[in-house]
Amino acid sequence: MSERWLVKPGQTIHLEALDTNSTDGAPGDRDTTDAQLPALHQELGALQDRLWAENRRALLVVLQAMDAGGKDGTIRHVFDAVNPQGTRVTSFKQPTPLELRHDFLWRVHQAVPAAGEIGIFNRSHYEDVLVVRVHGLVPQHLWSKRYDQINSFEELLHQGSTTVVKLFLHISNDEQKRRLEERLHQPDKRWKFSASDAAERAFWNDYRNAYDEALSKTSTAHAPWYIIPSDHKWYRNWAVSRILIDTLREMDPKYPQPPDLSGVTIT
Repeated sequence: MSERWLVKPGQTIHLEALDTNSTDGAPGDRDTTDAQLPALHQELGALQDRLWAENRRALLVVLQAMDAGGKDGTIRHVFDAVNPQGTRVTSFKQPTPLELRHDFLWRVHQAVPAAGEIGIFNRSHYEDVLVVRVHGLVPQHLWSKRYDQINSFEELLHQGSTTVVKLFLHISNDEQKRRLEERLHQPDKRWKFSASDAAERAFWNDYRNAYDEALSKTSTAHAPWYIIPSDHKWYRNWAVSRILIDTLREMDPKYPQPPDLSGVTIT
């Protein structure tokens, strides 16, 4: 199932050519698909419980998207069935002065999940080949080297028993505009809106070009990218759930063997 969204190693991506409105592979319309989510979430929770009990490997889920692409909503709706003890969400904001004194991966490495955990990155190290490129925060000769550095970093995580899954939530320019306007005009969503969100829309094409290159150069066998059509939130939630379940099924975590309890009694 997950293969339909996979970016194969070496594949050249042009996001403009990919349909953000697609619901390909869904079991049906919104109601039919939503009806399957409870069973998927139950399985996701059971797999996470085994991973947490096994305590030998970790899963890192990287979420990237244009502004208003649905990262927060994905975390809220997909991971509501997992044990909070075994999950950790890290949101990467503008680097602090301390973080800027280190290499760009320093703050990221500190946030990777420990054995048994599912780590979720809301934005990630990929901002250092996206926003820094679009806004010229570092020269090209520096950010252009980071694709290889990122691949090496993710290979290091893989060799250290962390499975890396990277999800790009692909929305259209029109859908972003609709969601930003919704944030601006609805009181319960206005807190999520900032003036910079509107300003960043002027750089839409620049960000899309930056994503094209990042997705093309950093999807590897050990840390694949998946591009999820995300104009329909219900489809996004279903697709992300399927990818995570497929990944954890392949990892196949096991409950540890219990100790010898012969002769133990409870009084």
